[in-house]
Amino acid sequence: MTHIYLLNGAKAFAHSAGKLNHTLQDLAATHLQDAGFSVRQKVIDEGYDLDEEVHSFMAADIILYQFPGWWMGSPWIVKKYMDEVFTHAHGTFYENDGRTRTAPSKLYGSGGLLTKKRVMASTTWNAPADAFAEKHQFFEGGGIDALLFPFYKAHAFLGMTHLPSFIATDVMKQPNIEAITQAYRQHLNRYIIQP
Repeated sequence: MTHIYLLNGAKAFAHSAGKLNHTLQDLAATHLQDAGFSVRQKVIDEGYDLDEEVHSFMAADIILYQFPGWWMGSPWIVKKYMDEVFTHAHGTFYENDGRTRTAPSKLYGSGGLLTKKRVMASTTWNAPADAFAEKHQFFEGGGIDALLFPFYKAHAFLGMTHLPSFIATDVMKQPNIEAITQAYRQHLNRYIIQP
C-alpha cells in the first residue's frame, strides 16, 4: 500500500482565509483514500511536534504539500516547517551535504537519505495561467516549477524526487472552484493513482 502524507500550508492572513487550500487538501485526502491509499494529514498552522513529523515523513512514500502562493513563494509557515523539521532530522533525512574532503567542490546535495520518497506541491495563485506560461508575461514562461525551484531543491537535498506540480490560478479575481477541483482530481489520477 502506498502511504501519502498531506501537509497543509494554508494560513489565514490579510484578505485570505485559506479556504481553497483547505478544500483542496480535503479533496486530496478523500480522493486518495477512496483509491486505496493510506493517508495522514497535518495542518502546519495548527502546530506540530518535530519527532512526530520525522516519523510521518519516514512512514510516507509521497509527501504532498498544499499551500497558497504568497509573494512568489510559499507562506512563511511552510518554510519554517521545512527549516525546523529537516534540521531536526539530520542523520535520518540526510547524512551530510554529499561532499567529501577529497572532492570538496563536487557532489553537493547528494547526501540525502530519502531516495525512495517523492514530493509534490499543489499551490493556489491569484495570478492568471498566462502569467506563468507566456514568455512575455510576469513569470517569463518558466511555469510553476521554475517558481518552486528552491522548494523542490530543498527536498532534492534530502534525496527526494518530485512529481509534477498542480497549480490553481486566478483564484481570487476569477475563481472557478468546480473547474479547479476537477482538474486536481485529474492531476492526482495521472501522477499518483494511475501513473
